[in-house]
Amino acid sequence: MALLDEKARGVFVISVTPFQNDGSLDLDSLDRVTDFYLEAGADGLTVLGMMGEAPKLTGAESRQVIQRVIARAQGRPIVVGVSSPGLAALAEVSHEAMAQGAAGVMIAPPMNLRTDAQILNYYRQACGLLGGDVPVVLQDFPLATTVQISDELLGRLIDDLPQIVMLKHEDWPGLSKISKLRDAEKKGRRRISVLCGNGGVFLPEEVARGADGAMTGFGFPEMLVQVTDLAGRGEMDRAQDLFDAYLPLVRYEQQPGVGLAVRKYLLAKRGAIASAAQRQPGAQLDALAQTEVERLLRRQEKRLAELG
Repeated sequence: MALLDEKARGVFVISVTPFQNDGSLDLDSLDRVTDFYLEAGADGLTVLGMMGEAPKLTGAESRQVIQRVIARAQGRPIVVGVSSPGLAALAEVSHEAMAQGAAGVMIAPPMNLRTDAQILNYYRQACGLLGGDVPVVLQDFPLATTVQISDELLGRLIDDLPQIVMLKHEDWPGLSKISKLRDAEKKGRRRISVLCGNGGVFLPEEVARGADGAMTGFGFPEMLVQVTDLAGRGEMDRAQDLFDAYLPLVRYEQQPGVGLAVRKYLLAKRGAIASAAQRQPGAQLDALAQTEVERLLRRQEKRLAELG
């Protein structure tokens, strides 16, 4: 499997981790949802991300997920989330993932980092432990981590640590960060890939600003693929029309605390996983929420039919 580099483009879907109703890991559904994402047009996958319930897995289960998805992906690039406040654990999982054939690892900053110096030092130490041949995705998600990475600090990280080849952009509001990064590259800073998260809620605008695609999840990953492709070719009206047909569901998935339950409900309904269960603690959709989702699905089908 090729290593991740600064030319990476398209959609890397953040994979869910399927569980059976009793909370045990569902490896058959993991195979099925991996196929589902790739058949939807995903260019790669990311496992053990925040929406993959990584903290709920044991070390042995995490290794199972990594091995199973890489084997199933038929050479497509797989990024492994390895974020941890402890660098020894981060390095161990990273080296195991790379030995299995991962394309790179994703690292979010621990919540206790507050100053630019602390953030820079953390990534320097992490990259040093990994070694220069391990590609790194920097996850910039202050809404979840509470860690603010300024434009200036992001530039310093890119300048100082060449193995950071991708930014997972999830700052909000953050469209200007993409523009400033691309402007800096025009003035001589090395290029990195930019894939965006947040459920794709700003995807058309992000691609128009210079993002290379998306690294996020949604119950309809084919929409992420199609919108990224259309916007990347400059067909913004078509991209926006398609995006707008799905937007009510995108919005509904963005509810803090229940978003993953919505996503798993949709994936189970579409046959990609056997059960919408999350490992405890985790939310489930009540009957009223399911009714709301079903109404949004009917409206989505109507809008798509109107678009032809």
